[in-house]
Amino acid sequence: MDYYIIVFRARSHTINFANLLSSYNVQCQIVNTPRKVNVSCGISVKFSPKDLMTVENVLARRKFDTFGGIFHIIGMGGAQRVIRLK
Repeated sequence: MDYYIIVFRARSHTINFANLLSSYNVQCQIVNTPRKVNVSCGISVKFSPKDLMTVENVLARRKFDTFGGIFHIIGMGGAQRVIRLK
């Protein structure tokens, strides 16, 4: 499985960003942040690779002081590979 997550250091910002993405018709969900990503409040917003550009544009338009990064999660068998994009 291949997907992206965006993380924030504040739970409220994570929830607000998920709601904001939904208003842009981006399918997303709030998920537990993988342990390999140790820069967050414990939850993150999961979204599809096809929506990466939209997510980056929405992030650029809004100011989120607690932004922690965007990560590409690649599932390989039972393991996950995490690549930090921003």
